[in-house]
Amino acid sequence: MLKILDRYILRRFIGTFFFSISLMLCIFIVFDISEKLQDFVSSKVPLRDIIFDHYLNFIPYYGNLFSPLFTFISVIFFTSKMAAKTEFVAILSSGTSFKRILRPYMIGATLITVLSLVLNHFIIPKSNRVRIGFEDKYINNGYNTDERNIHKQIAPGTVLYMSDYDNFSNNANNVSIEKIANNKQTGILKADNMKWDSVDGTWNLQNVFEREIIYSPLDSVKPGMPRHIFKEVHKFSPTKKIKIDFSPKDMIRFQSKIEVLPFFELKDFIIKEKQKGSSRIEFFEVEMYKRTAFPFATFILTIIGVSLSSRKIRGGVGLQIAVGLVLSCIYILFMHVSTTFATSGLAQPLIAVWIPNILFSFVAFYLFKKAQQ
Repeated sequence: MLKILDRYILRRFIGTFFFSISLMLCIFIVFDISEKLQDFVSSKVPLRDIIFDHYLNFIPYYGNLFSPLFTFISVIFFTSKMAAKTEFVAILSSGTSFKRILRPYMIGATLITVLSLVLNHFIIPKSNRVRIGFEDKYINNGYNTDERNIHKQIAPGTVLYMSDYDNFSNNANNVSIEKIANNKQTGILKADNMKWDSVDGTWNLQNVFEREIIYSPLDSVKPGMPRHIFKEVHKFSPTKKIKIDFSPKDMIRFQSKIEVLPFFELKDFIIKEKQKGSSRIEFFEVEMYKRTAFPFATFILTIIGVSLSSRKIRGGVGLQIAVGLVLSCIYILFMHVSTTFATSGLAQPLIAVWIPNILFSFVAFYLFKKAQQ
């Protein structure tokens, strides 16, 4: 049951958090409008699309992105004001321990963390679909890959090659599909181009050449001797329809692809990419683990914020906020460096993503113990 002290601190915590983040979001929106206004006017974007497709989805994305930082700033701001008014002296003099004072802070941090987890895993990915679609349509003039000589493993032992791909027409040129078994090529299909048929989910190929390689039967090979080509079957077709585990959505830039997948869809997507032998598994796993690890930083930054600002110091609120911002920047830097290690294959994604939280947990524990003295 919440007591008067709990309700007092929790009300100030939550109130300061939502006020500060709302204020900053208003500033972000003003800057975003000034930056994109010319694009809105030149593209004749409907006002309804600007409000509901862009900014209605802009707010939860950036609000959640900066929530741990604003939790930290909010805690330091109102706690240092309480310390300046010697409210903590009165609370501690009544026999309340510093650990007990921390209780409403942790309740507030829990509410923000749970909200952030729900937003990260389920709500924001869906809103990102609308927001990114809006930006690609009106701001980026659509998205078209500039990749050349594209190789994709579409199934175990099956590699797709395209010299180039057009996202607007969903058309690929100089296509080949190679099948490999036991480190040997067992077949290859070549075509001048292929175009996506959205009606039945197949690819239409033009000027198709197929080559099937059949190796000598095992019972005809002497021990210790390699298998040799037994025969080849060639086939040419002017057109051909094929259905493969590859579609236009696989050519969406992978950053956008993972941003729009809710938790369960992202999990299934990673499993499928592993089966295909994708080289970008680390990027996808980092995204999945970050959605959980980043909200939990709220607890750590809350403890650090309370520990730093619960004492009245020379320099006041400004100095405490400055120290808080420096620590926040260091945390963000650690997160960036550790995730870079993960995407480079130098560390396991799960460990790399949680390293900043683990390190800053020790910082939080040290500051908490020091504040209790």
